[in-house]
Amino acid sequence: MVIVMKAKAKEEEVEAVIRRVQELGYQPHTIRGVERVIIGAVGDERHRARIQALDSMPGVDSVVPILKPYKLASREFKAEDTVVHFNNGLEVGGRRFVVMAGPCSVESMDQLRETARAVKEGGASVLRGGAFKPRTSPYSFQGLEKQGLEMLAEVRKETDLPVVTEVLNIRDLNLVAQYTDIIQIGARNVQNFPLLREVGETRKPVLLKRGMMVTVEELLMAAEYILTGGNHDVILCERGIRTFETATRNTLDISAIPVIKEKSHLPVLVDPSHSCGYWQYVHALSLAALAVGADGLLVEVHSRPQDALCDGGQSLKPQKFHRLMDALRRFAPAAERDV
Repeated sequence: MVIVMKAKAKEEEVEAVIRRVQELGYQPHTIRGVERVIIGAVGDERHRARIQALDSMPGVDSVVPILKPYKLASREFKAEDTVVHFNNGLEVGGRRFVVMAGPCSVESMDQLRETARAVKEGGASVLRGGAFKPRTSPYSFQGLEKQGLEMLAEVRKETDLPVVTEVLNIRDLNLVAQYTDIIQIGARNVQNFPLLREVGETRKPVLLKRGMMVTVEELLMAAEYILTGGNHDVILCERGIRTFETATRNTLDISAIPVIKEKSHLPVLVDPSHSCGYWQYVHALSLAALAVGADGLLVEVHSRPQDALCDGGQSLKPQKFHRLMDALRRFAPAAERDV
């Protein structure tokens, strides 16, 4: 349920409603807008009538039921777009089309430093790099773990680029949170509900990737686990789904972007690298993401992809990344965006 306060509701009236929501066994989530306050009440739907009765309390304008199974992620709860803010002034979800770029995995300081400088020069706003790598084969490179996190932190100091990296399990969450600016939940963990709950307790922005067999509704329900923990800085990411097609690694569900934008207020990125699995198609898919309203990209770039320990075949070389950024800048005005 959503409790909409009157435009001139007093602070004590707002606090009284929040207390009453808690007394009824619901979890309150407050959004303070310019003109009015909205309180989301999340709890047992069987007791909806008890919350509905709050429309008689002082300062309450209306009580509106949320019909979607995902509550806090829905447009019914929050009509305006969520913008995730960072200390350096970066915003994800605003007018700017944000590009996060870097290697699939951190392999060495030289590799990371060279790639980071290249993506910053090209115009990337965030450095991506995996320290913990979930691999299909147990014999594949699994990442440098803490050493990789330390490298990311060092290169962040040198380039002043915020860092996004993946956490695989609850055991490593605190460690990853110490070194990163954005915690990534990968496709294989999108329905790891205990991990999602723990990430919801952090106050770091979260990049939540769609799983290869997960529907849009299931993605939004996964986001709901994080939001109910009190972490409202959630960024969604479409990274391709598994279909019958074998020409590409996955199939980019380009329609998911406008669908998510209609159903949810959360920002959404596109990962064109994992979507296709081949660097040759990354450029076209990136332009398509901008055209359909995505808020940015998560692109794999490697200084020497032929030597990469992970996903070299889908990684752009620096000069190709620079060409992509130039194309995005030319196209952005048509999409009413800045790059």
